Amino acid sequence: MPTLVVLPTYNEILNIEPMLRALRRVVPDASILVVDDASPDGTAGRATELGAELGAIDVLHRATKSGLGGAYRAGFAWGIEREFNSFVEIDCDFSHDPDDLPRLLAASAQYDVVIGSRYVRGGSIPRWSLPRRLLSRGGNQYASVMLGLKVRDSTAGFRVYSERALALIDYQRVTADGYGFQIEMTYRARRGGATITEVPISFTDRTRGESKMSTAIVVEALWLVTRWAMQRPFARLGSDSVQQQRRENTR
Repeated sequence: MPTLVVLPTYNEILNIEPMLRALRRVVPDASILVVDDASPDGTAGRATELGAELGAIDVLHRATKSGLGGAYRAGFAWGIEREFNSFVEIDCDFSHDPDDLPRLLAASAQYDVVIGSRYVRGGSIPRWSLPRRLLSRGGNQYASVMLGLKVRDSTAGFRVYSERALALIDYQRVTADGYGFQIEMTYRARRGGATITEVPISFTDRTRGESKMSTAIVVEALWLVTRWAMQRPFARLGSDSVQQQRRENTR
């Protein structure tokens, strides 16, 4: 099953080489697409050089810094056009351990969406402060209850999607970014009837480069969850016919 690893980057010159080498080591048969948002530090150029050396690495150049959600949508569209069947989301900063990827891919043989989860048994977040843990867990629990996700880590960004899942999600219509993007993808997957599982991972903060996360992104995500929850009763009215049509289209 052809797999595409979609790797969004912005100013990741310190991480791009070790990440690409690690991915080529752990998933030697996968293709890799670096989606670069016009990094001024030369990330895209270095990725191109490594692609010539390591093979099966392409670089998708975007004109401006346009956000995580837009990068993944562009990467998914690129891969679907080239008939990939499996799509990986992973951060370039090593907060997601590439060595965990084979376990996620193994689970994807049975599920449409596989989430690398910090909050199922066996998952962990070393070195996080208690307030940060409480905020993250609380936000995930709020999203799960309000949206009926039945997922413990809906903000996780280490994932594998099948092509069928992306069709059920109708990913091109996902508009949120950052944490909100991951929650919206999970919400639309659940509503569309995709099968979802969580695989435990250890999440580690980046040690090189600057974090792209901000308070504004977290606030946006919480507001979006509240808005979607308020819309749920109305969305249900037409959901049965929509889900049936999506399932028929992906058979």
